Amino acid sequence: MVFIWLPFLVASQDNGKIYSVVSPDKGIIFNLKVGMQLQISASFEGQVLLEPSILAMNLSDRVLGENAEVENIEKASISEIIHPIVKIKEAEISNNCNELRVHFKQGFYLVLRAYNEGFAYRFGTQYDESITILSETGDYRFPENHMVWWGKETQFQSHNQVFYDYQSLRNIEATDLASLPLIINPMHGPKIVITETDLIDYPGMWIQGSGANTISRVSPKYPKTIGALSDRNLPIYERENFIAKTKGSRTFPWRIFVVASDDADLINNQLPFVLASSSQIKDPSWIQPGKVSWDWWNANNLFGVDFKAGVNTATYKYYIEFASNFGIENILLDEGWYTLGDLSKVVPEINMVEILDYAKQKGVGVILWCVWKTLDEQFETAFKQFKDWGIKGIKVDFMNRDDQEMVNFYYKIAEKAAENKLLVDFHGSHKPAGIHRMFPNVLTMEGVNGGEEFKWSMHQTPEHDLIIPFGRMLAGPMDYTPGAMINAQQKDYSPIFDTPMSMGTRCHQLAMFVCYESPLQMLCDSPSRYYKEPECMEFMSAVPSVWDETIVLAAEISNYLLLARRNGNEWYVGGMTDWNSRAMEINLSFLPKDTKYTMTLYQDGLNADRIGIDYKQSKLIVDHSFKKSIHLAKGGGVALRLVPVN
Repeated sequence: MVFIWLPFLVASQDNGKIYSVVSPDKGIIFNLKVGMQLQISASFEGQVLLEPSILAMNLSDRVLGENAEVENIEKASISEIIHPIVKIKEAEISNNCNELRVHFKQGFYLVLRAYNEGFAYRFGTQYDESITILSETGDYRFPENHMVWWGKETQFQSHNQVFYDYQSLRNIEATDLASLPLIINPMHGPKIVITETDLIDYPGMWIQGSGANTISRVSPKYPKTIGALSDRNLPIYERENFIAKTKGSRTFPWRIFVVASDDADLINNQLPFVLASSSQIKDPSWIQPGKVSWDWWNANNLFGVDFKAGVNTATYKYYIEFASNFGIENILLDEGWYTLGDLSKVVPEINMVEILDYAKQKGVGVILWCVWKTLDEQFETAFKQFKDWGIKGIKVDFMNRDDQEMVNFYYKIAEKAAENKLLVDFHGSHKPAGIHRMFPNVLTMEGVNGGEEFKWSMHQTPEHDLIIPFGRMLAGPMDYTPGAMINAQQKDYSPIFDTPMSMGTRCHQLAMFVCYESPLQMLCDSPSRYYKEPECMEFMSAVPSVWDETIVLAAEISNYLLLARRNGNEWYVGGMTDWNSRAMEINLSFLPKDTKYTMTLYQDGLNADRIGIDYKQSKLIVDHSFKKSIHLAKGGGVALRLVPVN
């Protein structure tokens, strides 16, 4: 990392001074006004993005931001290339920005950064004693009545699995609540996405209405009284009057405003990653991304077998054999393998030693699901058992909170899992907020309305599928769980819990393996179904879960997405559309000019608009000059694999 110290810029006004930091390309100007209150504002290419917006941190005995007096200013330029341990989007990430650090005589400071891709700020404090934070103010005021994709929540105790209402800022009431990321769609000007990162020992950030063109950040207060209705139903009956008690000398989470003139720029934006703290794992060589054959979504519906399928040893040996046959790195034992409430009690139908021995013989990793509360109560003994068993990882579920207490639990699990060389999938979780950089063994998180919704919901539409890549996925990897083999158009779709289907076409599902980022990527359907789909398994068994390079070819939020990704010398292309059929041009000009490729193409069949399972596979030799218009059915998709010709 290179820091270049520069003189600060300051302008005086009658009621305060304005300090500014400018992005490297001069497009974004990010301002801090210091007067009776602290206010931030920002512009992009001369257009106002954020009007003066009040910031403060409200402690139990003082307000950081009222009548603050500047002590000194530092301004710096940062330029570095980050090589992520887990290559979610790309093998090299640019961290290039200008930074303004304003220290105040009251013992705190603000850090502002301007990137070409957006801007961000964070508080820092410098007190010897611990502090109690009652709330944090961030009233973000916009110049117009922008439209937003509002991830509607009803309470802070939530899995953050939301659908999105497209509405205007002025229609958002003070009682309305949304989890992040929040996508803002100005009528004039670039898209803005608000999120956060480096969330440590502090509650998560949410958004609520504030009237006119303003929205406000808000956080859940610390839990005081928690019920215990079951192993996972733990309602909060009463909260404290503060959001956090923490050490007095520290930095606080980054508040990020991603700025994108083109919707495509949201897909490759890396600000939540580059602003997070660096890895705490000294030797991460054991961390192995990959795919997972998953049992719960398909309800263990195996067929054509000579044993009774269910949560039992024979069933999981079948999953292991399937995974081994197709090069799937892992299987997952979801709910049912232990007696709920006690991780030490494996159900009698499961012979864990036999399953693990068989998996080892076949070179397949085993990941075990558990409820967070049970894991927390049996913390040391459970992790000792996991280590003794030699499992690959854990899927921790049902946290459904991001208050300070629960945020600290995430780090407790991530650190302990790293000590025991275990991968982690946080399910029933909040959105990613930097933990996957600090602890890269945390490969994926839910915090998204994903494929499990097909078991009970009518709202998991192709349009929803094309909102989440631009917002939720920008925050970090998402455990959507694609791979459904029963695919239905809207007229035929019905949520059926034990035999679920997906909305949209077969190729819509295949494309998700390219479009959606999750270094621990699930295959949700039954191995028995996959055995009957050898052409689709040819693609799903080969497609990687991490990438060296990503190129977005076409994108429009909620409507369509087409992108290409490279892993090693192979390229993959994925395209998805909403309920509107459309033509997508597959232009392979991004390929090296001196190489030919074998292209395996999956496209919607001629009758996919009637029956979602209809698709066509074709193979041909291509090079960088290939260009072809492909028709996508409504709710459709397209997927390609490109392998260099030897």
